[in-house]
Amino acid sequence: MEQRDAAVAPGLRARATHALRQRHNWTQLAKFCVVGASGYAVNLAVYTALLDGANLDYRVAATGSFVVAVTNNYLWNRLWTFRHARGHFAFQGLRFFVVALVAYIGNLAILTVLVELGVGEIVSQAIAIVLVTPANFVGNKLWSFRRRH
Repeated sequence: MEQRDAAVAPGLRARATHALRQRHNWTQLAKFCVVGASGYAVNLAVYTALLDGANLDYRVAATGSFVVAVTNNYLWNRLWTFRHARGHFAFQGLRFFVVALVAYIGNLAILTVLVELGVGEIVSQAIAIVLVTPANFVGNKLWSFRRRH
């Protein structure tokens, strides 16, 4: 088993190095971050409105803001970031939602820990979103919007 792992590691390293040298991957990451910034603003605006305006529990507010932001992000990523890798709208949307749901579970865990540690609810949400963004990008790049060869 160790020999197999040793043989796989160089191949994986080579693929990762090759991917990091591809300009289009960096362009996609930049676009993903722009879309993510809009989703970040949407998420925090909806979260604050639900938290303060509707007086909801921070976890319920986070869930509501997640649904709105993930819809925003899917549409913009499909139309702009990964426009050359479009698949069936609903199938690709389901994959995007699964990736986002995994990121959301991580977000909710981080949010809860930070709130329990005494960090403000809005600041905690802002931090949690940033911390789960890399996993969200990788999941969407490699699964939701992967190109079929």
